[in-house]
Amino acid sequence: MSQQQRDALDQMSRHAPLDVAGDVQEQRVVFEEMIASIPLPADVVATPGMLGGVPVVNVDVAAVDSNDVLFYLHGGAYCIGSAGASVGLASDVVRRAGARAISVDYRLAPENPYPAAVDDAVAAYRALLASVSASRVALVGESAGGGLTAATLVALKAAGLPQPSCAVMFSPWADLTLSGESVTSKAAVDPALTPAGLRLRAADYGAGRPLDDPLLSPVFADLTGLPPLLIQAGSHEILLDDATRLAARAAAADVQVSLEVTPGVPHVFQAFAALLDEAGAALDSTGAFIRAHLSAE
Repeated sequence: MSQQQRDALDQMSRHAPLDVAGDVQEQRVVFEEMIASIPLPADVVATPGMLGGVPVVNVDVAAVDSNDVLFYLHGGAYCIGSAGASVGLASDVVRRAGARAISVDYRLAPENPYPAAVDDAVAAYRALLASVSASRVALVGESAGGGLTAATLVALKAAGLPQPSCAVMFSPWADLTLSGESVTSKAAVDPALTPAGLRLRAADYGAGRPLDDPLLSPVFADLTGLPPLLIQAGSHEILLDDATRLAARAAAADVQVSLEVTPGVPHVFQAFAALLDEAGAALDSTGAFIRAHLSAE
């Protein structure tokens, strides 16, 4: 794990064309072009589908044959990104967890503000339970998808639906009020996110709702009864406190939770396993966590 790798990733992130504070339509195109420039491994198959009336992408790796499911929620500040763009990172988790993935193409703001994303995640999960036991499912989400993972678990509890075996969150955006101290204390070292950009996207998604609503900002939710959680973050991201406070909130609610903070790396560093040793190590930890909880059932 070298400082040279971390420095290279920092510089690449600082010079990336994506601007979370930019025009949403333009940034969606930029993001999809960035993802498309990175070819998928030849053994990864992505197949569009529908689940509970919600578009999804089924992600399979040739060497992985399993009925277990990773229910995947992509990032993009609730306004950018897609299930298709998540296939690369989702397939990295598939390889290590030994389970196929279903990435949910939940509706995006500002066209479809809260509660559209939560409603879509719950509808897709409910439909999945018609063919797969909840104990054979793990939820995985990155960035806004990490916050949506926590919100979905809370919504499932309210709906009386069974919880999955476990859940993993990469750099979750779990506080749309941006009240964490790291929003300012980590601003200089975060190469990708800015408080101004996240405030704009929070307003787009919240659409006038109080941003401390527990399903918008699950760091304020009652997490009692949630399944085992793994939360990962980098120390060089303004959302670090979202991860640490969500973990503390879960622990206070008697939820089994593991928090892993990797020093000197940015937001959703797990997506850069080809460049960064720490990313591969985090993904290995994720795979082991998921396998342990799926096999426990």
